[in-house]
Amino acid sequence: MRPLVFATRNKGKLVELRQLLPGVSVLSVDEAAARLGLEIPEVVEDADTFEGNAVKKAREVSDLTRLPALADDSGLEVDALGGAPGVYSARYAGVSGHDADAANNAKLLAALANVPEAKRTGRFHAVLALCDVHGPLGAGAITAHGVCEGQILDAPRGTGGFGYDPLFLVPELGQTFAELGVGTKGDLSHRARAMRAIEPKLLAYLSRG
Repeated sequence: MRPLVFATRNKGKLVELRQLLPGVSVLSVDEAAARLGLEIPEVVEDADTFEGNAVKKAREVSDLTRLPALADDSGLEVDALGGAPGVYSARYAGVSGHDADAANNAKLLAALANVPEAKRTGRFHAVLALCDVHGPLGAGAITAHGVCEGQILDAPRGTGGFGYDPLFLVPELGQTFAELGVGTKGDLSHRARAMRAIEPKLLAYLSRG
């Protein structure tokens, strides 16, 4: 089976994907770059949909590495905010690096300060895209969506996960993503649901390549 490059530098996402695809050799962008002697720049995420960003990232990384590349774009859609932060979830507060998660969570809490509990509904939405520019897929892409419904708390809970996980409550479990173990989150998360949707086509494609 051909190796797969996961077009991300987010270590949390890489851990999740490797757990979801135990039979596949998954390389991070940096691992692929080191193995191939390449420099792989950050892809500018300028599409206005999760699918557009995921396809763009996968296509550019596949083109550079000449390997199949999987990319995701995901974010939090809050109903009371008209679906924001949406595709801007990672840069919602305009901060990058180690301080981004805290700044994004603080901005979200401020935006929802006067919103009652019953209206603090939202969802994590993920799209996965597989591209193989120099392989049989050519300019095409295989995509899948995954959604996890939940509620936004008024204070963070839990120390695990990343991003908005401490604020995102899964009502049926009574825990936030940051309180759930990796295995449980891996079963329920938006990314896991997208992966289950794409997995049969992904494995079939890698096996034939």
